[in-house]
Amino acid sequence: MDKLAIDGGIPIRTEPFPTWPIFGEEEEKNILETLRSGKWGGTNRRCLPELENKFAALHDAQYAIPVVNGTMGLTVALQAAGVKPGDEVIMPPYTFIATATAALLFGAIPVFVDVEESTLMLDIDKVESAITARTKAILPVHIAGAAADIPRLTDLARKHGLAVIEDAAQAVGAEWEDRRVGALGDLGSFSFQSGKNITAGEGGMILTNDKQLAEKAWSIANVGRIPEGAWYQHERIGWNLRMTEFQSAILLGQLARLEGQFEKRERNARILNGNLKEIKGLVPVKRDPRVNRHAYHMYMFRIEKERTEQIPKGDFIRKINAEGVPVIAGYNSLNKNKAVLSEIEKWTGEARTYECPISERSSESEILWLSQSVLLGEDKDMHDISDALRKVMDSY
Repeated sequence: MDKLAIDGGIPIRTEPFPTWPIFGEEEEKNILETLRSGKWGGTNRRCLPELENKFAALHDAQYAIPVVNGTMGLTVALQAAGVKPGDEVIMPPYTFIATATAALLFGAIPVFVDVEESTLMLDIDKVESAITARTKAILPVHIAGAAADIPRLTDLARKHGLAVIEDAAQAVGAEWEDRRVGALGDLGSFSFQSGKNITAGEGGMILTNDKQLAEKAWSIANVGRIPEGAWYQHERIGWNLRMTEFQSAILLGQLARLEGQFEKRERNARILNGNLKEIKGLVPVKRDPRVNRHAYHMYMFRIEKERTEQIPKGDFIRKINAEGVPVIAGYNSLNKNKAVLSEIEKWTGEARTYECPISERSSESEILWLSQSVLLGEDKDMHDISDALRKVMDSY
């Protein structure tokens, strides 16, 4: 960030925000015990069963399958649900590229449906018109840690014989109408990558309430073995995607402090929401009132579209960074990503286009992010952010 504020003086914020990851004695103790146990891999299980049980219970799920990362979690979930090469998977374009590549890695085809302007969630009203004979699944994203309307999507999916796979990478502990995400649809995938709200550097978890789907997902992630089968009994072709004992040891420590961090993110988001009401031209991304718990993996807010010609997004970010606040630009809309479109053309033989004007406009000129670690600050930190935003807006 620039050393001088936008007016050449001292930035509003000169102190650092909370760093990430946060760890302590729990992780250190668990890692040392794992090291000394000699049980390190995903088959010499010591911590993994405890992690599976705790993570499943946290999300009101019956089955949990740990994997190497959230991307492969989505891939395994899609395959367990019966998606095959050439099948289509409906998904939003305002998301990390892994949502699309999880399908493309084995030849399933992303079909992008635009997002709601207010929430940036997959627009369910537009989903049905995108369903074709090749559609096999819908893949909603719990964007930034807010829960999507999975019950409504599931009703639509059942009408057409489709699976619902939740991309819950950013949504550990989030709720929709008092129900935790991850097993509201057929399967869900979480991520424990370095920036996530709980992290082991990498890692992921698949959840489901369907025993048959759980056994398929477990088998695909365990080189085609079957639960309770013999060691060399391989019933299908699968990958070795097992999480290690070291990762599970760290995650058990991370889970121990999740609730306190969850409450802090929620409280700080309320402060920011209240302060943004007083700053003309900036608004928070809407939180659906049915989202009882918001994981706030990011705090997303927007420059109102009526102001974007006057306030270029890149210039705004440069100025707010100069005031000591680490705002970033966020995702590029995947329906315009050349690598994704090229891969779709490779698999289909067609140069496909997807019209998603809300996602495109949001990405290009409106949406701004604060990371989850910033939301672990104190009240003063949130007011410093708000003061910086006000100062920058007043400069235009």
